[in-house]
Amino acid sequence: MSIPTNAGGESASPTTGENGGESTSTPDDHSWPEADEPADERPSQPAQSTQPEQSAQSEPVTPVGQRQQRSSPEQAQQANHSQQTQRVPYSQEWQSQHPHSGGASHVSRASHAPPSQSSQSSQPSQPQRRYESPPRPPQHPVEQSPAPQQPVERQSPGPDAWPHRSPAPPRPQPSAVPPAGRQAWPQRIGPDGTGEQQAVPSGGPTHGGPAHGAPAAHGRQRPQGVEGHHGPARPLGAPDTGTQAVVPADAHASEPATPTDPPDHESSAAGDGGRPRRRRLLVAVSVGVVLLLAAGVTLALPPVSNRLGLPWAPNAPLADPPEPRDVRLALSGASASGAAPTPQGVAAAIDGLASDSDLGELHGSVVDPATGQVLWERGADTPATPASTTKVLVSAAALLALDHDMRLPTRVVEGAEPGTVVLVGGGDVTLSSLPPGEESIFPGAAHLDDLVAQVKEATGGAVERVELDLSAYTGPETGAGWAPDDVPSTFMVKVQPAMLDGGRTDPKNKASMGQSDPAGNLAEEFAERLGAEVGGETKAPENATVLGEVWSAPVDELVRHTLVESDNLLGEVLARQVAAAEDREGSFDGGAAATLDVLRRHGVDVSDVVLHDGSGLSPRNSVPASTLTQVIQLAAADDDGGVKQLDEVTAKLRPLLIGMPVAGGSGTLAPRYDEEASESGRGWVRAKTGTLSGVHTLAGVVLTEDDRVLAFALMSDGKDQNKARAALDRIAAALRGCGCR
Repeated sequence: MSIPTNAGGESASPTTGENGGESTSTPDDHSWPEADEPADERPSQPAQSTQPEQSAQSEPVTPVGQRQQRSSPEQAQQANHSQQTQRVPYSQEWQSQHPHSGGASHVSRASHAPPSQSSQSSQPSQPQRRYESPPRPPQHPVEQSPAPQQPVERQSPGPDAWPHRSPAPPRPQPSAVPPAGRQAWPQRIGPDGTGEQQAVPSGGPTHGGPAHGAPAAHGRQRPQGVEGHHGPARPLGAPDTGTQAVVPADAHASEPATPTDPPDHESSAAGDGGRPRRRRLLVAVSVGVVLLLAAGVTLALPPVSNRLGLPWAPNAPLADPPEPRDVRLALSGASASGAAPTPQGVAAAIDGLASDSDLGELHGSVVDPATGQVLWERGADTPATPASTTKVLVSAAALLALDHDMRLPTRVVEGAEPGTVVLVGGGDVTLSSLPPGEESIFPGAAHLDDLVAQVKEATGGAVERVELDLSAYTGPETGAGWAPDDVPSTFMVKVQPAMLDGGRTDPKNKASMGQSDPAGNLAEEFAERLGAEVGGETKAPENATVLGEVWSAPVDELVRHTLVESDNLLGEVLARQVAAAEDREGSFDGGAAATLDVLRRHGVDVSDVVLHDGSGLSPRNSVPASTLTQVIQLAAADDDGGVKQLDEVTAKLRPLLIGMPVAGGSGTLAPRYDEEASESGRGWVRAKTGTLSGVHTLAGVVLTEDDRVLAFALMSDGKDQNKARAALDRIAAALRGCGCR
């Protein structure tokens, strides 16, 4: 038997089949597939040879400096397609058709080799592609298990099959296996004679490589088929689907016999010419520009520039601020040197307003305090229900009868029995239940804790019983004509000489509900803080030892709070203090009588005045508007700018004006004078208000635009409370705006 030789002159060795048969492979023309053979009829993997690889040095090489001719993308795709459509050798095809002749046999490497150089020389001359295999590893034959063969149709090779067939690369060791679908690393020869391996694109897409027809990436890339990289190794003996560049003959002599490891991605990035760096720089510059623009727009906004005081702020000062100057705050009194108002002028200003139907029947009077002249009146001498303007009379009597610095006491004395103390009420209803340092609705009020501390210090804490002495007030605890629901309520409680926080349940809320028994609540709270029990009412022994005492705010402060907040309880307290000063009993009747006595004695006409209480809650009270105007006139009498001495009455009554609410500013007048027709009186009208069901009163002073003070009193019985109040406010505001000449 003749044995064919391969292109290198080596003999093809026989192979032994599974049944011991010997088969040889010959370079049959029919063993090479045609390029147009369907892919599904081709074997999945060619048979492997057990012969050693042909030496790489035996193949011809391209001289250094000669440019390698690269195939076009179409030629590379055709070559790749031709390689994928290889036919199995005829011997394997024959074995698959005769399964009983010994089974599939191993086919030698020579069966896969392309025709020799001599056979190829008879073919038409075409450009030869020369390939360089990786460095030859140590020669160790590798046994391959037989792969199952699929029967395929035998077809004759096409006319272009031989020229495009590439020689099979030598089989590398597992450690040197190139990645499946990857290209060899070609050597690019530079002008200086140095070489650098570069990836060459295959005819089709590979794992991690460029698609068909795409240019090869710059730099070297890590193979994916090598174990430990990006994919499994290519099976041994699998054909390489790409082309290989030819390298100089001395390249393998200087390189180690191991495959060159491609560089990392960092090296590839560095070889990209710094594009990522330039991109990052552009992004950073763009972000910086955007931030600067945003900051500029923000700083240009008026609210921001004004807040930061920037030079371009709209409210930036146009000049340096002026030098500071000493300012002394002081109220200058009205002067009588201005043009005096006339009755005709006043009538022209308010007659129309006084006829408003919302007022019902109106009683009123306007007086010039500087001269005492009556400028306007309507039913001024007819008594009418004054409501809370009753407090004007009571407060005037208190200022005239009492020392303005007088304070009301709350004392604790020894009881008749050991371990017993007596709390004696002296009329201070503002005593605070809050700890020291906290303010209740009554400014300057004394604190119960101070009284408790004094008693504990005096007794050593040996207090077992607390009793009450409420003998300072006598008679009924509610006024004549009061409504049943007036006590307790948010505006009134029982009139008793001792209690906490004006009898309110919340010491900081003047509108909170009143307690049903304010004095009893004080006794319980006092006994609890002493650790004692509460006894009944009693009268303190005469000349008993005082264990502790606290004092209220001065009388003039109590008067101010009574007028500003229209406090009903304090009105009753002031009336009883006037009664005590006038040596009358501390009751409703005693307080009313004492008030009239004091006013009469100081020149006020009270012949038509009837009082049943000091708060004005009683609808039975009756006062002419002229009486109210006369009292206010006395308080506002002119001193000619301080030139002449005020008489004694006017000096004592001056706090009456200070305590009146300010229109739109304080007390009961704070929420009023908010209409267009009355807002001119805001801050210029000071008056005491009065309101009951069907009763609306306003009495006080107003400073005209000519700097003249006018005293007035207005009393209405309008049905609608809000409308009647607004009508009264418009009259007072008209007095402010007129010269009244």
